[in-house]
Amino acid sequence: MDVKDIFADYSEELKIVDQELLGIFKSNVFLIPMVGQHILGSGGKRIRPIFLLLSADLCGYKGQNRTLLAAIIEAIHTASLLHDDVIDGAETRRGRPTAHSIWGNQIVILTGDFLYSNALKLAVAQKNQKIMEALSEATTRMTEGEILQLHKTGDPDITRDEYFEIISAKTGVLISAACRIAGILANQPEEKEMALSRFGMKTGIAFQLADDVLDYVAEQKDLGKRLGKDLEEGKITMPLIYLLKTASEQERIEIRELIKGQGAKGKGQGSNNGLNRILELFSKYNAIEESLKVARSLVDEAKSELDIFPASRQKDALLIMAEYAMQREK
Repeated sequence: MDVKDIFADYSEELKIVDQELLGIFKSNVFLIPMVGQHILGSGGKRIRPIFLLLSADLCGYKGQNRTLLAAIIEAIHTASLLHDDVIDGAETRRGRPTAHSIWGNQIVILTGDFLYSNALKLAVAQKNQKIMEALSEATTRMTEGEILQLHKTGDPDITRDEYFEIISAKTGVLISAACRIAGILANQPEEKEMALSRFGMKTGIAFQLADDVLDYVAEQKDLGKRLGKDLEEGKITMPLIYLLKTASEQERIEIRELIKGQGAKGKGQGSNNGLNRILELFSKYNAIEESLKVARSLVDEAKSELDIFPASRQKDALLIMAEYAMQREK
């Protein structure tokens, strides 16, 4: 069994999730479902829904609420992407024009707000306090993480702890909520519910860390964005944090100057030269390899959180999904 097999096994249920997601975009204001159609038409792996569905099966929950909650999780994720693309000024996502480049920033920000509020309204209708706690905590931390990332843009003094707070909020909290909610739906004891939550958090952090590494090593056709885009946008991620810690004093001064130069979003020859120099220093100090070791450690920790559950096909599938964070480097 591999990741493709897992998604194939859940393909029919994921279609139901997509229908539920389209329903969350439903509105008499025609622009909102229009944006929804555009977003759904651009695809997406549905990583967060698959974590919820797998966790629900691990816990033996087969109720129909699982697809609705999976759609709610994906709606919250989609809302965050709409906002992120506006903040980053992104022109494309998954090879298609971003929503804000078609309809403008104001409409897209408000559509994202609608998605957040409508998703949470549907969650409230479940009349389950623990589910609301999981979702409200996730959405609050996601917003805090985005603000912290903006505050630390272009800041070479960002600490490792601050970076992990950002990526925990960016990716970890929602995957954590997806896994935990499955345990809540299945009325699992708190120790299993929280084990699922920790599994999701550590897996999500590993996913984001690996994604940040891929920004410096993957081809655009594989990752969907230009090489070094994070550096261009002033996002200081794990490879740079490691490099700033291990490079010589003179090199650290040079790196800081390069960060400032790249952060201006220059796309000319100077920008390419700056990226090439960073990549050269990454190679000298093994920054990519050392960053991937951190991700590898997180994946191993995440997998150990599931030791509390007996062996099963669903458990194996979740362990494979955790490993997927590392497979994406290939």
